[in-house]
Amino acid sequence: MDRRNFLKAVALSGAAFTSIKESDAMNLLVQSFQTAQATAKYDLVAIMGGEPDEMYKKAIAEIGGMKNFIKPGDKVVVKPNIGWDKTPELAANTNPKLVEAIIKDCFSAGAKEVTVFDHTCDDWRKCYANSGIEEAVKATGAKLVPANEESYYKPVSLPQGKSLKSAKVHQAIVDADKWINVPILKSHGGAQMTISMKNYMGIVWDRGYFHANDLQQCIADVCTYSKRPALNIVDAYRILKTSGPRGRSEADVALAKGLFISQDIVAVDTAAANFFNQVRELPVDRVGHLAKGQELGIGTMDLSNLNIKRIKV
Repeated sequence: MDRRNFLKAVALSGAAFTSIKESDAMNLLVQSFQTAQATAKYDLVAIMGGEPDEMYKKAIAEIGGMKNFIKPGDKVVVKPNIGWDKTPELAANTNPKLVEAIIKDCFSAGAKEVTVFDHTCDDWRKCYANSGIEEAVKATGAKLVPANEESYYKPVSLPQGKSLKSAKVHQAIVDADKWINVPILKSHGGAQMTISMKNYMGIVWDRGYFHANDLQQCIADVCTYSKRPALNIVDAYRILKTSGPRGRSEADVALAKGLFISQDIVAVDTAAANFFNQVRELPVDRVGHLAKGQELGIGTMDLSNLNIKRIKV
């Protein structure tokens, strides 16, 4: 993929960019090739160049289809990032088109019910509405539930945790048969980047403990919770490259048109972090919870040993 075509594939908006750095990591994730079996299973699918729902449909097909992960009668939670009272153009929340496509796919796979929630930072009613996710959920017949009261959460044990040994997790997750983790890729002042692992902080009640007791370790610890996501689907359509996790204006946003999907939460976040580095340099080793998650055995940062499907739309 030459530089001219690469720049066409990754359209940037917001603050002025005169050039974007290509690297082996990015080339690894965006080269296009064909497979004889479209239903072949991959450890990770990386796709770029399309609309959120379009990229999702291609990616889920390559990883085997939603029926490989959701069974008839399953109670499913789809957990996007809906933490901020921001519109989709500002890239603080997961893209509503992606959320809608995933919910519809869950129902098509036979899900009995699909529930959506997030423990928001801004007022939850405004976050749900202005993110566009409330409208998307209603269009599918799924349930959108609040997460703003402690009574919605149940204690769970985290025996593998180092700094975090227990947490209160939203009952929707506790009661679900399966859950799907759908973060947006963006910068974060404390965690450096917020992706799939960091998105767990939206399923727990006491986030203050994380910030006071080694944030990076606590993020890794909470991901050891026994009910792991059936899938991690990273929305990298718009990237909040600066001023995350909330952002201030469209000047903080890059239109990157990417999506990553994997059951391996550390691998998918590592791939997404490499992608982020083509928009703004932020060394992956500064995102400490990735290495800590690998140490805890919840996934791998070594993408070279994975079977990866790369697609350019």
